[in-house]
Amino acid sequence: MLLSGNEAVARAAADAGALIGTGYPGTPSTETLEAFAAHEGVYAEWCTNEKVALEVALGASAAGKRALCTMKHVGVNVAADPLFTAAYTGVGGGLVMLVADDPGMHSSQNEQDSHYYAAAAHIPMLDPADSQEAYDLTRMAYDLSERFDVPVMVRSTVRISHTKTLVEPSDPAAPREEVSYETDPSTWVMMPAFAKGRRIEQLERIERMRAWANAEAPNEVIEGDPARGIICAGAAYQHVREALPDASILKLGMTHPLPDETVRAFAQSVDEVYVVEEASTYLIDAVRAVGVAVAEPPCALPAHGELSPNLICAAFGVDVPEGAQAASDIPPRPPALCPGCPHRLVFKELSRQKAIICGDIGCYTLGALPPLSAMDTCVDMGASVSMAHGFELALGRESTRPVVGIIGDSTFAHSGLSSLISTVYNAGAGTICILDNRTTAMTGRQGNPFNGVQIQGRDAHELDLERVVASIGVKCVRTIDPNDMEAVRAAIREAVKERDRLDVLIFKSPCVLLERRISEPYYIASCTGCGVCLTLGCPAIGKRADTGLSYIDTDMCIGCGQCEQYCRFNAIVR
Repeated sequence: MLLSGNEAVARAAADAGALIGTGYPGTPSTETLEAFAAHEGVYAEWCTNEKVALEVALGASAAGKRALCTMKHVGVNVAADPLFTAAYTGVGGGLVMLVADDPGMHSSQNEQDSHYYAAAAHIPMLDPADSQEAYDLTRMAYDLSERFDVPVMVRSTVRISHTKTLVEPSDPAAPREEVSYETDPSTWVMMPAFAKGRRIEQLERIERMRAWANAEAPNEVIEGDPARGIICAGAAYQHVREALPDASILKLGMTHPLPDETVRAFAQSVDEVYVVEEASTYLIDAVRAVGVAVAEPPCALPAHGELSPNLICAAFGVDVPEGAQAASDIPPRPPALCPGCPHRLVFKELSRQKAIICGDIGCYTLGALPPLSAMDTCVDMGASVSMAHGFELALGRESTRPVVGIIGDSTFAHSGLSSLISTVYNAGAGTICILDNRTTAMTGRQGNPFNGVQIQGRDAHELDLERVVASIGVKCVRTIDPNDMEAVRAAIREAVKERDRLDVLIFKSPCVLLERRISEPYYIASCTGCGVCLTLGCPAIGKRADTGLSYIDTDMCIGCGQCEQYCRFNAIVR
């Protein structure tokens, strides 16, 4: 089968007998739970955030069922609270976490390395280097989880998650013997008296796992020229094989706990040891910590971003393999809000008001880029609401610039709601704009609590966003059609004018990709050359070099109508 790494993990979980799958969508992990949900006989759900997802999976595990929990690397920050304690409680049925890191930050605000979480929580981590290993190591992870009574992390990266390679699945596991839950507070109630005993068990478990890592872990030595020995794991292995085909390589399938004896034995078989990894020093520090001297390549590898064969060749002073040269003349393609996105007008009006705009994760992060250029901050999920409150406290309500938080509906459910509750509790003021496009758009239009769409098509409850906001004490909450320019303008102007109160404006309209409606295209009948339509950033609108007037490519126009609304001289018509 030709599978991506994400699909391979999902197939392996189902074949291993996992019955429960949870997660929160986040690139590059999203497709894993979607693929798992497509298997027969399993239950899957998108949760409001990663913390909840891990807690649901842990509950299923405690009840005796094998469970899969998926998230991207920054999601582990949110899930860290239950994760560290789950490493104390242990598991009932096997519990596997698929964690997808993003070196190079293709879709993320940082490139943190999840190895550090595994090491800090004292849980095993497996690092597949292709889709076959993603399948095999996930199958292995369930056995390890139950054998050592511990959650197990399978770490992917963007290249492993999204690259498709051949996979030969194994036969599905035989049905597991039913495990009935029995009350055991000393295992599952982590009050200090019980946690102290589980902490001792945790430390003993690590030593048992380390012994297993040296004797049975899926580590592989590729014999080559003993002058140069490379230690690597995951996607980095593929780049090393291409760049340095003659080198001796120790490919680690388990990176925590590190198989120290295996590493030392490999070091004794080569003249010099090098470590190649992406955007981190976890592995080089771990190898040095077991007493192995690590040499530096002639030119340092980059400390950030994804690796490539070209970069490795440059670092080690060797010629780039034929055909491996990277194209250098590819023009940049910055992301942008989709043409026809119903929330472009909101950003344009906030710019007119010269607001300080605290933004959030998701599609609306793109509001920071030209031509909108309408965002001042973006840190993490839910931070828009909290940081807007912080700005308001620091600048005071007499500030010449209004402070506005802007957040999507799914992100609001993830962690914005708790931020808003805190703002209301502390009598905060300002304006919060919730951009409700009826889906979790950035990661592929998944369900969330405010659109009521369930991953496997079951009935789900759709929360009423306006009533939820009103129920926590927000007095001024309104729902506005973001396609109505006059309504958008009036609502924002009124909200930012009232500095002593908290306004929540819900701009509700479906994502343009959700319904994929195509109306009759627009054209320009009598352009005046004012250029306002160009600020929408629509690829169908251009400017003529000879006259300086705007034009619309009717083959590209999807008929969303935003240009018509923004044209001050009614020059744009169907």
